[in-house]
Amino acid sequence: MITKVDFIGVPSRDAERSRIFYIDTLGLRPDEHSRFEAWAGETCFGIWEPEQFGMTFAPQKNAHPALHVDDIAAARAELEARGVEFFGETMDTGVCHMALFTDPDGNDLMLHHRYAPYG
Repeated sequence: MITKVDFIGVPSRDAERSRIFYIDTLGLRPDEHSRFEAWAGETCFGIWEPEQFGMTFAPQKNAHPALHVDDIAAARAELEARGVEFFGETMDTGVCHMALFTDPDGNDLMLHHRYAPYG
């Protein structure tokens, strides 16, 4: 029945600020048809302002989209140089490395690299 994820909703209090973060800071690909959509591979991040729809803004917590990178240390260093603040050290789970951070609205994100083969 479900064949894919169409987009991940990114709640924001300032869509333009979020757009700059996802495109300029993280390097996601801007959508050619929508100003407030950005792409990581085949996954769309759709930025929206809940308060414009009469809803209360709340950042997405504890459901970190795992943003794949080939080299966690290099990607983390580059993002830190761009002002991104990470929470704690990079974690090693025994199969992957993860580095946790948030966007400007407090939405949880993670850099991720699986180094162990599946199976």
